[in-house]
Amino acid sequence: MAKAKPEVGKACAQAESEPGGPELPAIDELYLTYLASYCDMLVVERNVSQHTVRNYRLDLLDYGRWAARASVNPLCATRRDMRSYLGDLDYAQYSRRTVNRRLSSVRSFFRWLVAEGLVESNPADVVSAPKLARSLPRTIPPADMARLLSVWRGSDKPADMRNRAILEFLYACGARISETSGLLLENVDFDAGQVRVFGKGSKERIVPLHEIAIASMRDYLFNARPALLAGKESPYFFVSTRGNQMSPDALRKMFKQSLLAAGLDQALSPHDMRHTFATDLVEGGADLRSVQEMLGHSSLSTTQIYTHVSVSHLKEEHRRTLPRG
Repeated sequence: MAKAKPEVGKACAQAESEPGGPELPAIDELYLTYLASYCDMLVVERNVSQHTVRNYRLDLLDYGRWAARASVNPLCATRRDMRSYLGDLDYAQYSRRTVNRRLSSVRSFFRWLVAEGLVESNPADVVSAPKLARSLPRTIPPADMARLLSVWRGSDKPADMRNRAILEFLYACGARISETSGLLLENVDFDAGQVRVFGKGSKERIVPLHEIAIASMRDYLFNARPALLAGKESPYFFVSTRGNQMSPDALRKMFKQSLLAAGLDQALSPHDMRHTFATDLVEGGADLRSVQEMLGHSSLSTTQIYTHVSVSHLKEEHRRTLPRG
């Protein structure tokens, strides 16, 4: 992509000399062009999931709209402008988590712009994000997990057999939705009892499978997948009713259907299965390094939160069984 510093400089000069009128101006066209290139880069070069790219795009469009309303050129914002943006988000009563996410999106975008030589500096780099209250991951209680995993059990319909295998897979190895969608047939090894998955940034890891998950996945592979493919071929392990790769959105929809059928809280998400997997491992005595490897966390500090979940669980059990304790 051609460098465009002169165009950015011209846009900055126009922004200073032509303040917005009574009508709200549209998002800067050059900004939208760079945003499109940035999203393409995330997909092609960094292999970021479509779901994540969509979230980046929405956050950056929000920043672009704010800049238009505030008569600020989005590519030439100052640190003061960035603090004003965060202040307006806070005034609109967005949660601190949302504010942090949007700031992170803008910061990452500007880092790319600087690396490409399209802007001189990153105004978001020195702006502090609001501190978050430390919250524990949401987990699914054992009784509810049992209900969820039994929803499709007993059905011989190909789609139901696939759904059962997906749920067992999610709980058995703590996979992300994107990892489940991208699971390749060649990376499932029933004999070794393990799968090879590709996480964020295409980082590869091997995760063991529980024998119950192996049974469900094997049943799906040999008795349901051929019917779903209907003569087609696919390198992906989990396929749709049309024989295509199960997309992340399709997996989330299936999960919501499973929650409804099980009579469980619709606010639960597939990622809560991942939290439950990790918490159950820690409570079962697994060391943090092993859990870190199975989850694909780059930092052990990210995994350590599950020790707090375990302590919280112990305190609740203590309170429940010893009311005067």
